[in-house]
This record gives sequence, structure tokens and C-alpha cells, in this order.
Amino acid sequence: MIRVTAAGFDPGAEANAFQSAHTEAGAMVTFTGIVRSRPDDPISALILECYPALAENELAAIREEAKTRFGLIDAAVIHRYGRLEPGQTIMMVVTLAPHRQAAFDGAQFLMDYLKTGAPFWKQEETPHGLRWVEPKPADDDARARWSR
Repeated sequence: MIRVTAAGFDPGAEANAFQSAHTEAGAMVTFTGIVRSRPDDPISALILECYPALAENELAAIREEAKTRFGLIDAAVIHRYGRLEPGQTIMMVVTLAPHRQAAFDGAQFLMDYLKTGAPFWKQEETPHGLRWVEPKPADDDARARWSR
């Protein structure tokens, strides 16, 4: 399942509904990304922009790669766009597999590829105005480890 949406969602309810449709799974791993504001560098919002159809296509390709590479039973990605405030859910990944290691590896792979390959553009709303969020070398390094 891939969903790109402006609407909020309940990560627990989404994970439970997704898992309940796959009784053959022996392991489920979830990751939920949340907007944060640091005391030393506060933000009032994170603004995510995307072209939903393009984002869904790219997320679907990354999901299929993860399913094939790690033998996942299924995987889900839900990603929001729009103006999100600190504490709100940005996205979640759910992986289902026969055993835990595949579920963990699949979730990490999805996150590493989503951070660098999914077409979302981020701006932070700060007391001083808007600023673009630049890609981090650590995110590229995390993705590169899957090529080794």
C-alpha cells in the first residue's frame, strides 16, 4: 500500500489494519516520522511539497524493490504533504515478513531510499522566515550501504 496525502492519520490504526490482512506474517516493523522542533533551532512548521502522482509512483518502485530484495510479504508507506506542525506525523513505513530480520532490513532500506529518492521538498518555517531543508551527507551514506 502506498498513500500520499495531505490528511493526518493514526499510525497505530494503520499498522493494525495492514497487519490484520496478512496473517502469514511472523514479524511486523513500523517506523513513524514526526515533525520535531529543537530548542536551539525552533521551527513552527515543516512544509512538504510534492506532486502526489509522481511521489506515489516513486514510492511504489522503492516498495517493490524492498519486497523483492528482502522477501517481504508486504510493505506500506504513507507520506503526508502540506504544512505540518511539531509533533504531527509526517510518514510511516510498515514491513511484514516471515521473520524479524527481513522486516527490520526492509524497513531500514525503505527509509534510507525514501530520505534520498522520494520526490518531496521540505521547508522549515522559523521565526526568521522560511528555509529549505538541504539533503544531508549522512542520508546519502545510509542509502549507499545498500549498494555494497
